[in-house]
Amino acid sequence: MSQVTESVDVNVPIRTAYDQWTQFESFPRFMEGVQSVTQVTDTRNHWVVEVGGATREFDTEITEQHPEERIAWTTVDGDVKQAGVVTFHKLDDASTRVTIQMDWDPQGLVEKAGAAVGVDDRRVKGDAQRFKEFIEARGTETGAWRGDVPRA
Repeated sequence: MSQVTESVDVNVPIRTAYDQWTQFESFPRFMEGVQSVTQVTDTRNHWVVEVGGATREFDTEITEQHPEERIAWTTVDGDVKQAGVVTFHKLDDASTRVTIQMDWDPQGLVEKAGAAVGVDDRRVKGDAQRFKEFIEARGTETGAWRGDVPRA
């Protein structure tokens, strides 16, 4: 199992950062390798990603979500096995720390080699930086879902 933790401080209020992160279908705009995310239900998403030159499809289920605090998920079907949580921390009225923690199971030689040399860590770091640039350039979220999903 591979793990990564990455934090980025964004110069937007916590509500703006959180609300944007709930817009999963916008992820291809700032996440490398994410071709599409389709929101199937309030808590289920279908992903199409490129990993190590191969296209992978999988579904995730939100396992816990609390506005302006956290969004946790796990895969429930498909080619990728992962789980993670994104937490939001108010630094002041105009800035937020976003922390991404992920665990995943690399498949095949290419993915395992990439994980071993830190390719995945660099990808998540780049995604966090691109999220910062995306939300700061916009100054406002593209939408929001403020629902609460209690931990099962």
